[in-house]
This record gives sequence, C-alpha cells and structure tokens, in this order.
Amino acid sequence: MEFLVTHQTVEHFDGDCAVAFIIEGLAHQNSDLQQLLEINQFDAKVGETLILNRIDGYKAKRVLAVGIGESPVTDKNYLKSLKAIYSALASAKAKNVVFPGIEIENRDESWVQLTTARVLQNAIYQIDKVNSDDSTEKNTLEAVSIYSENSDASNVLKGVAIANGMALTRKLGDLPSNICTPSYLAETAKSLAKNYKLECEVLEESDMEGLGMHSLLSVSKGSSEPGKLFSLSYKNAGEDQPVVLVGKGVTFDSGGISLKSGAKMDEMKFDMCGAASVLGVIKAVAEMKLKVNLTVVVPTVENMPAHDASKPGDVVKSMSGQTVEILNTDAEGRLILCDALTYCSKFSPKVVIDIATLTGAVIIALGKHHSGLMSNNQSLADDLKEAGIDAMDTAWQLPLDEEYDELLKSNFADMANIGGREAGTVTAACFLARFTKDYRWAHLDIAGTAWIGGSKKGATGRPVPLLTEYIMRQT
Repeated sequence: MEFLVTHQTVEHFDGDCAVAFIIEGLAHQNSDLQQLLEINQFDAKVGETLILNRIDGYKAKRVLAVGIGESPVTDKNYLKSLKAIYSALASAKAKNVVFPGIEIENRDESWVQLTTARVLQNAIYQIDKVNSDDSTEKNTLEAVSIYSENSDASNVLKGVAIANGMALTRKLGDLPSNICTPSYLAETAKSLAKNYKLECEVLEESDMEGLGMHSLLSVSKGSSEPGKLFSLSYKNAGEDQPVVLVGKGVTFDSGGISLKSGAKMDEMKFDMCGAASVLGVIKAVAEMKLKVNLTVVVPTVENMPAHDASKPGDVVKSMSGQTVEILNTDAEGRLILCDALTYCSKFSPKVVIDIATLTGAVIIALGKHHSGLMSNNQSLADDLKEAGIDAMDTAWQLPLDEEYDELLKSNFADMANIGGREAGTVTAACFLARFTKDYRWAHLDIAGTAWIGGSKKGATGRPVPLLTEYIMRQT
C-alpha cells in the first residue's frame, strides 16, 4: 500500500473514494452530503461510517462519511475513526482514498500524518495460516493520499516504518512455537543484519557457559531446543552511547517443573513477544535511518519440564556473581533477563530498557490497556510515559520501593526468584533492578498488552510504537 501527501483538495480528488469527517452536532459544509446524512439518520458517533455514491461537489466516485464525535476532536476518537475507516474501505473494496486535513486537539499535522499511515498500514496485517496454500490478498486498498499544504512526506514514511516493525513483531508472535524456536529468532536477527547492514552476534550455550550465565542456562537445560543470546546493533550516530533494548524471548513457557495449568497454555507461545518487539523496533529504526545508535539484546530459550530441568529449591549463580534460589520455575523470564542485563554493560549504554511478558499480576493490575512501567530513574520513566502518550501506546508507572525488594530474601542464596503473591509485578522488577545498578534502566511488563486471546487471538505489535517514539526523540 502506497502513502502520499497531496496538495489536491479532497473535493478535487478524482479517484475511488474520499473521506469526509463528520463532527457530531455540526452540519457539513457540503449541503448535498449533509442532506444525505440526515436522510440516513447519520449521528456522527465515533466510528460510525456511511458510504455514499456520486455526491455533488466531490469528483471521487464515492464519499465515506465518518463520525468523529464532538468538537474538539480528540486523539482517541481519531484513532477509533481510523480503524472504522479501514473496515469500511475493505468492505467496499476501495482501491484508493484521500483524507482531508483535520485538526486534532493538542496534536499537530505531523502527528496526524504519522498516525494515519501507521494505523492503516498496521490494519492490513494478516495472520498466515501454517502450510496453507491460500495466498489470496484480502486487502484491496492500494493508495492512501493525505491532504496537506506541506509536501513533506517524511512523517507518513515514519508511520509506515513503525507499522512494518509492528508487522514483524506480530508475525513472530503469531508463529507456533514448533516453528518460532530460539534458533528461528536468531536466524531472524541474522536476516535483519544482512538486510539493514547491522552488526549481529549470536552466543551459543557453550559461549554463555563461559561467561557464567548459569541463571539463563538453568531455564534452557530442560528443553531439547538450545538457548541463544544474540545482539543486533544499528549505528548511525558516531560514538554516541547506544540505547539498549532487551527483549525476553521465551518461545514457549510450559512453566517447567512448576507446570502451568492446561487452560490457555497455547498462548504461552506469546512469551517471546518482548524479543519480537525489540526486533520490530530495530527494523523500524533502520527503515527510518534515524541518527541514533541502537542495540537490541535477546536472551531466548524454551522452558520445558524435562528430567534435567531446574527444580524448585535449586540455587544457580548468575553472570553478575549473585546467586538465586529458584522457588518457582515458572518465574523463568527474570532468570534469563538478569544475565542479559548484566551482559548489556559491555555496550556502555546510554539507557537500558527491558521488555518482557513477565507477570500475570500486571494483567490483574492494569488489564489490557497499559503496559506496566518501573524504573530506577524517574527522568527515564517520564520520557517513556510521554512517548507512550504520544504514540497512543501507553504505559503506567508502578513503584519500585526497597520495601518490595525485601520480599525477595532467601535463606540459601542472595535472593529468591519470586517474592510471594503480593505485588508480583513489582517484586519481579525489583529482582531485575538488582542487576542494573550501573546504568539508567526501565522495565516494561507487556504481559497484558502484547497479545489478545479468544476468537481474535494474536499479537498486537505493542510496545513498538512507544519504543520507536522514544528513540525518535533521542535524535
């Protein structure tokens, strides 16, 4: 799908379809269109759509009237209207469409262009059925034009790049775990390195053994799939310190010896969405050719209950030298992340942000709307929150007080890997914080936002928009 910025007004667009935004309670300036809206009892509620043919004053074959709520138009209402627009255009099998200029409360034109391109490009994503011969292209929309007096299309291209990163994240998340293994993720990284001229390094289990990553290896040893730790580096800002993103890559989480219940265990293929998201971010950044240095680090394993798997009560030594008593093998994400976070020091990072589907507790706390955010640096936390608001991919900050950290005490090691039932999301972050003393660090718990279940089961591509917006602000 092609995105364009055009000087041609919507009324003069000689194509398949023109969008007309309708504000609730206000008459449209085109009297013929307004009359038809009244005849059809169009209320202009947010997301309400109506396709009309051959309207006087419009050269386009069809006009898509879209309700956008009351004035002033909010960004949330605009986002809802975009999703409704795509559905209507898909149903009408429109091939090209033009958008008018629109004023959004507290947003500028660049935001409108980027968001429009990102949302519509993301909407064309389709889940590929495994080994299916069905190659039918369901999307018929070929071109989207956005009216502007400014011919600069850079923001539109950024929106497309972010959506392309989200598509990679969603594709990796949606793949079944018998295909998307740690080795598959490592090969994906190598492919990205080749396509975008990135630096790539893949550590095998023997390499990690030599580095003392016994915490990470304690998770992978229960599976026949070998664990990996790989890094990708994009360098386009000289000797600047890099932003480092760490993505949890548990390609399937059975819980190990602390076996999960069978209900919804199929969704544990999504436990690598943190890894998928950082790969999506570096793809988007590389496509935009941003003037930044970015490194992504992915520890990736499969957590299985084999005869040699870790057992509750085992004690392992991390790369940092700190020891961990494993009280629950289903709290495995933090065991692989802690060694990856220690490894990050080699990159002399500007900041480190880890992204992980870490705790079910964050879903109880925040549901599916906000990602959980914790940090050892308030300025970094504020920057991430602001980026999330701008990208409409929000995070909510939770505390990281020392009182919570005390819940990780162990009689047999420097710490336990769980802190009990209370404040599970916070104690998980407290565990990680013990390995991030040397740099500014933030943790995003995306267990509630990385995928949806039920009949619409699939990865969402979050938090690629949040992270990409944050990195764009570093240029």
